[in-house]
Amino acid sequence: MARRSNTDERRSQIVAALQAVMANTGYPGATIAAIARHADLTPGLVHYHFRDKREILVALVDALAGYAQQRYESRAASAATAEQRLEAYITAHLGYGEDAQPDAVAAWVMIGEQAAHDPDVREVYQAALAAQMKLLKKLLRQRLAERGRRARGLDSLVAGISCFIQGAFTLSTSARPLLPTAFAAPTLIAWVERYMDAEQAL
Repeated sequence: MARRSNTDERRSQIVAALQAVMANTGYPGATIAAIARHADLTPGLVHYHFRDKREILVALVDALAGYAQQRYESRAASAATAEQRLEAYITAHLGYGEDAQPDAVAAWVMIGEQAAHDPDVREVYQAALAAQMKLLKKLLRQRLAERGRRARGLDSLVAGISCFIQGAFTLSTSARPLLPTAFAAPTLIAWVERYMDAEQAL
């Protein structure tokens, strides 16, 4: 396996610094100077690798999407059934574990807020969500087939599950004391199975 270049490593270091700083101060407070301090770099070196803060944010969207995909793949690697693969997807997004990064959740929520009024961020944010939703649709179709149920209204189900996940991210960031401990993944898994219970048999 080829060793990563110094440029790639430095860019990853800067992106990780933005994630950490955003989790503590929000996007407006994540100045180039603050990012540089957290990465133990000079502001000039940050600018050497990225044109501006927004370009780092776009790279962070890609990094967080890759992180979510890695969490799914690590859980799905041992899955033998469609049910287990679907549960792997849900727990990858909502479950805890040694690979959990609370800063990543907080940063993702703030990226969603930034995407609301920044077209460049919105484009990559929507692309990342679209890829996740495409995988989710495939997993749901497989699970319905495994249960001998008709796959109707899948787009609405995918949208509903995605809204649950994004809402759980937001509340875990802004209102964690109001949420039961570790409720999200088991609740969503149970809701999806109940939805499938109501679908007609093939």
